[in-house]
Amino acid sequence: MTQSPEDRIRSLGIWSGPLTIEPLSGGMTNRNYRVRDGTRTVAVRFGEDIPVHMISRANELAAGAAAHAAGISPAIVHHAPGLLVMDYIDAKTFGPDDVNDPANLSRIIPLIRRCHTEIPKYFRGPAMIFWVFQVIRDYANTLRDGDSPYLPELKTLLKRAEQLEAAAGPYTIAFGHNDLLAANFMDDGKRLWLIDWDYAGFNSPLFDLGGLASNNSLPEAKEHMLLEAYFEQPLSDMVWRRYQAMKCASLLRETMWSMVSEIHSTIGFDYQSYTTENRARFDRAFDAFKDI
Repeated sequence: MTQSPEDRIRSLGIWSGPLTIEPLSGGMTNRNYRVRDGTRTVAVRFGEDIPVHMISRANELAAGAAAHAAGISPAIVHHAPGLLVMDYIDAKTFGPDDVNDPANLSRIIPLIRRCHTEIPKYFRGPAMIFWVFQVIRDYANTLRDGDSPYLPELKTLLKRAEQLEAAAGPYTIAFGHNDLLAANFMDDGKRLWLIDWDYAGFNSPLFDLGGLASNNSLPEAKEHMLLEAYFEQPLSDMVWRRYQAMKCASLLRETMWSMVSEIHSTIGFDYQSYTTENRARFDRAFDAFKDI
């Protein structure tokens, strides 16, 4: 008989005293719980490998441990197959409005830079490469294999992806988080934390910057602020165009992630509406990119 998440938590053998177990909201590829025992509060995160999304929990574990060593993410205190136990951070989870606050954005930028430059110093073992254009190509094959209703759209989407891949170079490589949703930033009143390393791997830093902007609807003036603060120099037309290409790629990847999730995910989430929303945002961004 399969154990319930609560029974699995109780069986871990790492607790001191009676447990209080509460589900946490959020998580489109994971199930999360807050657990209190007699001495501490932790977050327990359930998630198996998800091959269709190229999620490896071994990679997530290695990235999370390196992120903690780099002072970016909470400590992992226990792990088992399909399960991570981390220090619970009593903090505010950001929404898009928080990311758009200039005071917060000025704190987020050095955190992202630290992710890009410091995590490789602590990462142990084989590291993944999250190349967004290869992810898009693989998603297209997964959609074909699953006889997705979106098959008639793939030729156009892949042609656009080729145009974006050519426009986004030349490339530099950094260690990317690759999923900079607002909810992955937490503020404990003293500092910011960055959590959830499902998609971590080496990538262009422009992918994280473009993803941050697209996921949180940053207006153009704040995009300029983001890029100039990150690169610590005035924004050139060349970098702006490369950035816009990668921002489009991040939206296309999110769209196709949702298309694949529609036919493969078992988590109760309205992926169809999410696909429609992100496809419309991608189309608008791509039309704007063509005019640059």
